[in-house]
Amino acid sequence: MKIAEINSPDHRQHDTVSLVLQQIESLVKQSELLSPQTSSLPSTLSPQLRQCLAQLTQLAPSSFSKTVKLQLWKLSYRLWNSCVDLTNAGVKGHVELRHAAADILAIAGDVAGIPSPAMKAASFYYKTGLIWHEMRHFDLANDCYEKATDLVAKVEINSISDLGERKLLLDLNIARSRTAWEVSDRNVSITLLNRSKKFLFETAENFRILAEQYLVFGKALLTKSGISEANEALKLLNEGLELCERGLRVVKKTEETLILKSLRDKTLRFIAALHLQREEFESVVKCVRVLREYSGLKSGDQHPSLSVLAMKAWLGLGRFSEAEKELRDMVVNKGIPEAVWVSAVEAYFKGVGVAGVETVKSIFLGLLGRCQVSASAAVRVIYKVIGEGGGGASGGEGLRIREIMAEELVCDERVVTLFAGEAAAKDRTALHAVLWNCAAAHFRSKDYEISAGLFEKAMLYVPSGIESRILRAKGYRVLCLCHLGLSQLDQAKEYIDEAEKLEPNIGCAFLKFKIYLQKNDQAAAITQMKAMMGCTDFTTEFLSVAAHEAVACRALPVAVSSLHDLLNFYTSGKPMPIPEVVVLRTILVILIQESGHELDVLSYMKKAQARMTELGPENFFGRGEVGRREQNWFATNAWNVGTRVGVEENFELCAELFSLAAEFYDVKTDGEAVGNNTMVCKSMVLAVTAMVGTEKQKKVAILDTQARRAIELLDRVGKLMEALSTTDKIAGGQESSLNPDFQLAYMLNAFELYGRSKDSRSQHLLVKNYVNSKVCNPNHLLQIGLTFSQGSQFNAEVATTTLNACLSSLLSSPRPDYTSVAIVIRRLIIIAVVFKGDADDEVVYNLYKQAQRIMVGLRDGEYPVTEGKWLATTAWNRAAVPVRLRLVDGARKWMSMGLEFAKKIPGMDTYKACMEDFIAGFEKKVEEDDEKRSKLTS
Repeated sequence: MKIAEINSPDHRQHDTVSLVLQQIESLVKQSELLSPQTSSLPSTLSPQLRQCLAQLTQLAPSSFSKTVKLQLWKLSYRLWNSCVDLTNAGVKGHVELRHAAADILAIAGDVAGIPSPAMKAASFYYKTGLIWHEMRHFDLANDCYEKATDLVAKVEINSISDLGERKLLLDLNIARSRTAWEVSDRNVSITLLNRSKKFLFETAENFRILAEQYLVFGKALLTKSGISEANEALKLLNEGLELCERGLRVVKKTEETLILKSLRDKTLRFIAALHLQREEFESVVKCVRVLREYSGLKSGDQHPSLSVLAMKAWLGLGRFSEAEKELRDMVVNKGIPEAVWVSAVEAYFKGVGVAGVETVKSIFLGLLGRCQVSASAAVRVIYKVIGEGGGGASGGEGLRIREIMAEELVCDERVVTLFAGEAAAKDRTALHAVLWNCAAAHFRSKDYEISAGLFEKAMLYVPSGIESRILRAKGYRVLCLCHLGLSQLDQAKEYIDEAEKLEPNIGCAFLKFKIYLQKNDQAAAITQMKAMMGCTDFTTEFLSVAAHEAVACRALPVAVSSLHDLLNFYTSGKPMPIPEVVVLRTILVILIQESGHELDVLSYMKKAQARMTELGPENFFGRGEVGRREQNWFATNAWNVGTRVGVEENFELCAELFSLAAEFYDVKTDGEAVGNNTMVCKSMVLAVTAMVGTEKQKKVAILDTQARRAIELLDRVGKLMEALSTTDKIAGGQESSLNPDFQLAYMLNAFELYGRSKDSRSQHLLVKNYVNSKVCNPNHLLQIGLTFSQGSQFNAEVATTTLNACLSSLLSSPRPDYTSVAIVIRRLIIIAVVFKGDADDEVVYNLYKQAQRIMVGLRDGEYPVTEGKWLATTAWNRAAVPVRLRLVDGARKWMSMGLEFAKKIPGMDTYKACMEDFIAGFEKKVEEDDEKRSKLTS
């Protein structure tokens, strides 16, 4: 091998190294030339440096000459210093350059003449790692720390005498521990922290740094809620406490001692807080006792948290007297921040409850006298005393005590003064809201006494300026409501008068209306209700609400007046909140509740009928099922009230109501072809019946117009009955859906009214149609016949036809009612006698003969005895005239008829004997007369 060939690689390596160093130097110069005004570094600077460092790493740095290594050290420091300058100038984003500077120093390695080169390189990595950690690039930070650790591992610890280098070892371990903690590698973090103990070197600063880190980790775990975290936190805090104790044994300087004592006390306070969190109250008390012994200060000069910790521990142990003492000691401790004692007051009250209200009040007032308490703190205390939303752990008397204490607090002049002025405006508003909301909660639960007291106190925190006029008026209105709830009407009136002075509106007017209602001053309530309509913010809803209030107070005239006024708005064309039919129905519901309002019921029923006609049924009642229900309600109630006044014999009003019922029943809704024809017929029949009843009651003939109206109604009934008959035949049912009793009333009324108008044809047709109907029955025929055969409207032909039909119907029955048969026969005989006279004796005789045939085969007494005797005696008596006139045939006919009846009727034996004797004498006399006449003619 040639010498040139052997040496040439070294030359090539040297040239490459030189070239790379030149490139690095060029890049370092670029960093040095960066202006402090530079917002960001050139994007190519860091990548180029990385590329150069990669080349150097490949060129076996261990073989670099001392000159090369020194040049690398200089370049590294130049680059680091330029980064420091950039940092001081506020330029960010140069951490990669710092990282490169550390890498350059690590590549250079040991150089003769430079002391502790590994520690210096490790320092660069440590400081760079801190920046990466701050930027939350924990992987890069950990990479720096691990490289630094590898560098210092090569150094013998005992040989390190420089304090800064010793501290670097501790700082590096703590930094690695912090980074591991951030990536949730807790075990590694605590292991590294425990390993840091060998780098304490018995210096106070190192003890402090490591103890503080234990405290930081312990505090972080305190925020967790798990049991394992709490246990781990306690271990860490105890480690920190032990380090403080060790440090205090080795330190000599006073300032160092104070620093470690302060840290020890702080750690111990956190240990106490952890015990409190774990409800280990005895341990908390022990910690506080130790801390107080350490401090040796009076209670007024101790750390503010000690009293809070002790108080909460005593509360947890149920020793409220000790807790109260701790709380009262806080009053004399001027160093306790406001937020701390406010929190303590809240905790005390939460633990003691209502029993601690008096204590809280006195302590708070004591604080007011001792120090400058802010309004916001006062709000928090009062809020805690008064309870969230007015509620509390205990109710009843305990709740009342809370409210009394709260009222006394907010009434205190010092508290009122505290909230005066513009500076406290926000807190004043907050306190007003607390009192108002609590009062409102009590108001909703109908505890008006407490509510009124709190609302009054809330008024203390409403400014008196004109800008708060509306808020004050609102307060007076709600106080009026409270006193209304307590039935303290005079006080309520005073408050609402004050509110009206500040802000006259519909709300004030309405509350005055409520007061008059509760005073049962109905006249004043009606006047006030009408005054409401003059308010600028009046809406029709208030009339509806006023009516509901009046109904609740049983002030029915007021309710009706409110709704009556509401009705007047429906003709204005304005949109209304509820349908007109609902208003009318509500008025009628109110009026129908009590008797004596029937005329008003009739008036509003007529108004409803008029509006129905004007608007149309569907527009008035509504469409679909709703409309049908409304229409049926009006019809049904018109019927019911009409029935009630009919029972009371107020026939004139009864007729009007049944006429209206007919109108409502006749309404056709939702595309129906016809209304409720059956009920229409019934209503009109009853209306006519009432008209006729009025005439009989007053004994004054109804007017011709009324008579014509009644006939029109009955004509409508007749037509509707024909329609019903046709419908039922098609449906295969009975011939008419109208009740027979109503048909009877229809017949009687129609017959009488047709008779007045001399319309006998209609009377005949009326009877004919009824007799031919299937609804016809003998009892009704009898009643109709009897009615038609007497009175001023006597009509013999119609009566005879009806009674004959009745007789036929009775005799066709399987078990005839012979009492009714006897009545019919007697009435027919009377009609024949009265109507025919003696001109048609044969008709009368045939009726007696028919009665005789009916009696054939009957048991004794089956035919009414009285009627039988009447037939016997009247038939016998009819023979008197022929006897006197010697009309032998006529006399024999009627005497024979009378004797036949006497033979059939029980109890007429004496009559029969006398009759037989008289007939024998009559026959003897006839024979004698015949003999005399024969002698004369011969």
